Order: sequence, then C-alpha cells, then structure tokens
Amino acid sequence: MKIRQLHPWDLSPREAMRLQRELASRVVRRGELPASKVRFVAGADVAFDRPSGRAAGAVVVLAYPSLEVVEETTVEAPTPFPYVPGLLSFRETPVLLDAFARLRHTPDLLMVDGHGYAHPRRFGFACHLGLLLDLPTIGVAKSRLIGSERRLGARRGARADLVDQGEVIGALVRTRDGVRPVYVSVGHRISLASAERWVLACATRYRLPEPTRLADRLSRVAKRRMLDVSTGPQ
Repeated sequence: MKIRQLHPWDLSPREAMRLQRELASRVVRRGELPASKVRFVAGADVAFDRPSGRAAGAVVVLAYPSLEVVEETTVEAPTPFPYVPGLLSFRETPVLLDAFARLRHTPDLLMVDGHGYAHPRRFGFACHLGLLLDLPTIGVAKSRLIGSERRLGARRGARADLVDQGEVIGALVRTRDGVRPVYVSVGHRISLASAERWVLACATRYRLPEPTRLADRLSRVAKRRMLDVSTGPQ
C-alpha cells in the first residue's frame, strides 16, 4: 500500500516535538465511514525489548463484519529513537510502516494500540500513522495519557468525554459490562462519534476491539520469536 514520505526520521526529541505541532494541523477529525464502505479493518501494535533495543511490529487485517483474520504481517527492527513520553510514535511508526508496506490487502479502517488526538500536542501515534498512510484511523488506548475523566455508566456502550483544557480530546468507552473502559480518540479522517461506534462494533467478546487485541497478541508472539533467535545457540 502507498505510504506518504512526509518527513525524515533522524530527529532529536526537540525536533520531533516541533514536527508534531506542525503535522497536527493536517489531521482531519471528521468523517462518518459507514459500514457499507468497510471491507477490511486493520489493527497495529508494537512490542519492545528495551535491553536489546529492538522491536517487533505487527499488523492484522480482518474482514468486516465477520472479523475473521485475512492477513497478518510482522517486522522486527532496531529502535534508534529514545523512549520519551509523548514521542512514542517515533519509535513505533517506522517499524509498522515496513509491515504495512508488505500487506496485500489495503484496509479501509485502522485501529492502533495508542492515543491519537488525546495527546499533549494533539498528535499521538494514531494521528501520525493515519496521516502517513492516509487512512481513517482510530486510537484505542488502555490507559490515559492526559485529560480529565468524566464518570460513565457500568454497562457496555456507556461513554464519557475525555477533556483537556476545556476541549474534548477523546472519550472513555465501556466495551463490556463492568470492565474498565478504553480511551478512544481520533487518529485521522474520522469523527470521534464514528470512532466510538467502530470501537464498539469491533469489540465483540473482550475489552479491546478485535483489531488491536489481535495485533497486540501477534506483536508479543513476534517479540518472543525475535528474542529466541537472538539468544539461541551460537
């Protein structure tokens, strides 16, 4: 699939922050994406091994609405960018771009394990990847990065705004009765309301929607394989 080349990757943390502020203005936070236009939904995640400085990136493509896996791809690569809170996309995105380049199926919608607009500079991992791939993209995070939480009901489908400095930057969404919510935010080319609906549509049995749940599992399997190879018989 086509990948935009928007910037170099050899950046300092200060340069990366400046780039985030510049690219944030290009994120499109609207679009409804009806189900009739979605054939494939992808999930993406990266597992890191800090001691070795390497990462395993995984992309899983599912058919919609069956949510059956039609394609999986993994990539192992070094992570030259340092760990800096708020700049994780500069560690994760280059690995995943290689994985997306290998796909045979082009997804109509992408969900990533991380934040999008719910970010200090309004340009998290989901925004970065969505802009580079030019795909409708949703950030589905397990925990909060910034913002104040509003209380929400205990039943599946309950939601509440995530607010920072008076602005709604995302939402808490309950995907199962009585289970901790996930943090949903816009990545690119989709509205927050539509993003919430898609997360619920793809969260069938577990707390996490199937695309990111399966990508998380595949990235951890790829990481174990990577470590087994690196520590195997010499």
